Amino acid sequence: MRSARPKIRETNPHRQQNERRDYVFKPPPLIFLIAQPQGPGPPSLTMSTFERYLTVWVALCIVVGIALGHFFPAVFHTIGSAEIAKVNLPVAVLIWLMIIPMLVKIDFAALSRVKEHWRGISVTLLVNWAVKPFSMAFLGWLFIGWLFKPYLPADQINSYIAGLILLAAAPCTAMVFVWSNLSDGEPHFTLSQVALNDVIMVFAFAPIVGLLLGISAITVPWETLLLSVILYIVVPVIVAQTIRRSVLASGGSNALTWLLSTLQPISLVALLATLVLLFGFQGEQILAQPLIIAMLAVPILIQVYFNSGLAYVLNRAAGEAHCVAGPSALIGASNFFELAVAAAISLFGFNSGAALATVVGVLIEVPVMLSVVKIVNSTRGWYEAGATVRQRIASEKARG
Repeated sequence: MRSARPKIRETNPHRQQNERRDYVFKPPPLIFLIAQPQGPGPPSLTMSTFERYLTVWVALCIVVGIALGHFFPAVFHTIGSAEIAKVNLPVAVLIWLMIIPMLVKIDFAALSRVKEHWRGISVTLLVNWAVKPFSMAFLGWLFIGWLFKPYLPADQINSYIAGLILLAAAPCTAMVFVWSNLSDGEPHFTLSQVALNDVIMVFAFAPIVGLLLGISAITVPWETLLLSVILYIVVPVIVAQTIRRSVLASGGSNALTWLLSTLQPISLVALLATLVLLFGFQGEQILAQPLIIAMLAVPILIQVYFNSGLAYVLNRAAGEAHCVAGPSALIGASNFFELAVAAAISLFGFNSGAALATVVGVLIEVPVMLSVVKIVNSTRGWYEAGATVRQRIASEKARG
């Protein structure tokens, strides 16, 4: 009788971790999104019920906004006229309430760890800044400027394309932590990548938007664009980091955790309030042509799947670990829709097609990104079967 062959215990901790997990997508736990910083470490994130059903709340905002805009038009005109230097004051306050809590989570000390995952960082930067804005502009020209042009209001074509460009011009800085967590991503990579993207965004957002709008023959209001960068990027970064350092200095990480859990609902409510205002102004146009939202969603969906797939495949070719490739793909495909909404309103106004296009990005954000998470998780086996990835795993085993 032959004796049973002894089982060999796997010594690589990453391989053990991967083998313990089934390649089945698990829905996020229904608890509030809370960041739990440990000094310079990454936030530990889960998705709240509220965020999980963000698409539902956005749909409700469409209904409420259209109804309010129809029955109380004078109120919306008053809000729309509350401007100083082309900046709508109510919207500016709501945008700050949206963006600042997200930026408080970011620890820029994580930039010191960028070199640890240089392959994934390089791929994500390439996709975020050299591919995604330009691919979205191309898709906007293809679908909105040509294929769907006969079915859209002629005076809004360029504005819709501008909104799509704004949507893709900067990567997400908040929800990507959730997507990374759901895909078993390496948290320090995610944090360092987001911190690096935020620094680049301060300097690259305006030039990229200006270039692509110019190529699209859309007049670039440079003064308003630069003012939007200062108001909705530079100022929030400074305020958020000042708050973060002050809270950490006075109360430590527990105080910061409490602050973030308090601010998060405020951020989401501010987002939904902004959407109600937008749809209050856009209501008549949407009722007249309800298929506009579906047509605007087409290029957004294509660019998300294209850019996430490109980042995923490039990471595999580079031999990067799956725990880095997953969040890299998700960050590569993500959009900073809060900033896009703010910039669209500042540049083109509440009634513009640009503002509506950015809101469509909000509408489909959660379901489409969850589908990317599912794809990343279900293809882990295929990813790790790649020759370059296997060679890297073998070399890591040999070293230690």
